[in-house]
Amino acid sequence: TEVCVAFPALAAIEEGFDVFVVTDASGTFNQISRDSAWQRMTAAGAQLMNWFAVACELHRDWRNDVEGLAKICSDHIPDYRNLMTSYAALTGNK
Repeated sequence: TEVCVAFPALAAIEEGFDVFVVTDASGTFNQISRDSAWQRMTAAGAQLMNWFAVACELHRDWRNDVEGLAKICSDHIPDYRNLMTSYAALTGNK
């Protein structure tokens, strides 16, 4: 995170790009290194987000391909799958 993400992010910001860092798509040795890298990138102007926020932002409109993004969410977020299952049971899968 502090090298392979931070260096390109800082360089892109310096070049005038808007930078969004997907925080759960990289790793490092410990929490201090991670938090320091996030603070450095944030101070330079990067916006931190996670994979779920990126997926939903790219998807934008749930009326298009609801099943596709819902499957990704269901496969990777057990709590989301439980919510979908509960909703389907309450509405009769309507």
